[in-house]
This record gives sequence, structure tokens and C-alpha cells, in this order.
Amino acid sequence: MNIATYVRRNLFRRVWRTLLTMGVVALTVLIFCLIRTAIASFTGGVDDAAADRLAIRHKVSITMQLPKHYIDDLRQVPGVEKATWANWFGAKDPKRRVPFFAGIAVDRDSFFEVQTDMLLPPDQLAAWKQTPNGAVVGDQLAKLFDLKVGSRLVINSDIYPGDWDFQISGIYTATRKTVDRSSLVFRWDFLNNDPRSVFSKEKLGWMLARISDPSKSADISKRIDAKFDNNDDQTMTMSERAFQLSFLGGFVALLSAFGLGSLVILLIMALVLANTIAMNVRERTHEYGVLRAIGFPPGHVFGFIVGESLLVALAGGLIGVGLVVGLINHTLGPAFDANPGFLRNFFTPTSTIVIALAAAVGLGLIAGVVPALGASRLKTTDALRRLD
Repeated sequence: MNIATYVRRNLFRRVWRTLLTMGVVALTVLIFCLIRTAIASFTGGVDDAAADRLAIRHKVSITMQLPKHYIDDLRQVPGVEKATWANWFGAKDPKRRVPFFAGIAVDRDSFFEVQTDMLLPPDQLAAWKQTPNGAVVGDQLAKLFDLKVGSRLVINSDIYPGDWDFQISGIYTATRKTVDRSSLVFRWDFLNNDPRSVFSKEKLGWMLARISDPSKSADISKRIDAKFDNNDDQTMTMSERAFQLSFLGGFVALLSAFGLGSLVILLIMALVLANTIAMNVRERTHEYGVLRAIGFPPGHVFGFIVGESLLVALAGGLIGVGLVVGLINHTLGPAFDANPGFLRNFFTPTSTIVIALAAAVGLGLIAGVVPALGASRLKTTDALRRLD
């Protein structure tokens, strides 16, 4: 009899204990991947941000606006190839099909030259530039609202009162994860000329700059901020990644706490495994004494115990991986993708699944080592005396 045979035959001697332990491991893998997937969904697009774009906002807060003439000054800064601007609109669907989605007022002539990750057919771009109340929507938002080019869309805003009537001039697709496919983009001059926007007239929410050399982004950022240092409204220039994170605000700290929580969950799994294996060892001490008496060396006893712990962890881990693929990648992911919101690309990466499975097996190994060492070091006579 070898170690593998012994482990396989003894695995289900306590059927419910083994099944429950596997269930804990599987649930731990699922929860770990769920947390990591949520974190990746919020921040994954941030990591894919363009290196050659900088964002410029008010130094005090992103909620404070900048004078419009700043865009002309920005374009004169050495290293800046192109620049554009945008204002946050805060779009809401009056029919409550979606409680909230991104609405942005942008410069018609320069926005799509800087934001090249939003692909819009040339004919649709031209039509949008010629339509005062024209709007461009992401392909996901168009699908949700059943919009086509030429459709009429009436929305509300958290900032600007009343109904806003738009004509859909184009539907864009995205080439980067940073791009929200559920946004509405319309002309800044349409917003600026409306009496309801008097408090933000001739104001910019933020500016975007495409730079010539991404390796010099830090120096160019300093030049930009220095350009406005002596003005009443000073600026803060940052990478596109940092700008994306600034929208999350304090939620970044919460995501970090969730990340630590996922590690605590793995620790709990290790403790459950260790407790299960320790109970099995305690019940089989007399049996191990018999094995030692008939000639099995301490290494075999050690292998029996560690092997069983590894097998339980591996089986539970594989069940957990199946749950991750079924519940997250084939259920939650498509459901979130079909609806606008912060949870985009809600799919567990293969790397996360591999890490979770490796962690389960690794912790299974660690959980089995301590009781295995104790059992293998017992004297044969002491082990034979134990009958419970």
C-alpha cells in the first residue's frame, strides 16, 4: 500500500466532515474571487489608462470649475500636442430604466481627437458636429435604451433642472477598459448656451491633454500647473490613471479594506482545514501506531496526513473554481455588462482563479504539516496506547 492509496481510501471515512470541509474551501475560493473581481472591476480599467494623456482639474476639488480661457493657455505648454475639455452633467433616466449614467458635455471639435479610445464612425462624428442637440452614446447604453442613430432621447440631470432633449447622432465603441460604454456625450456649447447652466457658463469641469512624450509626463505636469500658479484658480495635473481613481474618491480605501478582507478569508479557511485534519489525526492515532509497528516509517505517516489535507483542499478548490466560472463569469458578469454602472468587465481573470486555487492547495499543505509532524514523531508505544 502506498501513500496515494491510503489517502484515497481514508478520505471519506467521515463523509460529512470531509464534504463540509470541501464546502468551506469551495466557498472561500468563491468569496475570495468575488472580492478580487469586484476590486478589478472598479480599478481594472484604471490600470489600462493611456500613458500619453494627462488630466487637469481644479487644485481644490474636481467639483470646482475652471475658466474657459484655460484651454488656450494649456495648448501653449511645451509638450502638449492636443487638448480638450469636458463638464460633468450627471445624467438620469426619467423612466427609471437606469437610475444613473455618465453624461458629459464636451468640445465638439477636439474631444474625439484626444479621447481616441472612443471610436465613432466619421459620418456620425460629422453629423454630431452639425447637430446642436446631438448626442453620442456608448454601445451598451444604446442597447439598453434601444437607441439608434436618429433616435430621440429625453433625460434629466442631477445638476441642471428639467428635461433635456437630445437627438442621437452616433454610437461609439471602446478600445480601452477605461472607457465607459454606457456614457452619453453631447456638445458643450449646447449646455453653455442654455439658461439653466448660467452658474457654469464659460466654465470647464476638467481638461484633457495628449502629450508628445509619455516618459516626460511628470515634467509636463509641472509645466502645466506652473502655468496657472499665479491665477486665482490653480490646477492639479495628473495621469489619466490617477484622474480615474479620483472619481472613486474615498471608495479606494474601502476597496483596500476589501482586499485585506479577502486575505483574512483565506486564513479562516486554513484554520478550518487545520482543525479538520487535527481531528482526523486524533481519531486515528492508534491506527498510526499500528502502521508504525508493522514497519511503516515516520515519513509515510507524515505523507498520509499531509496527502489527505492536500486532497481535501484541492477538491474543494476545484469545486470553488467551478462556482467562480459558473456564477461570476457566466452569470453576474454578463448581467452587469448588460446594465450601465460602476461594475464593468465583471469577470474573474484567469490569474485570480489560479491564485485562489494555489492558495487553497498551499494552505491545505500548511494546515496538514503541524498535525502530521506531531503524529509522525509519536513513539509507537504511545500511539498504540491511544484508543480514541
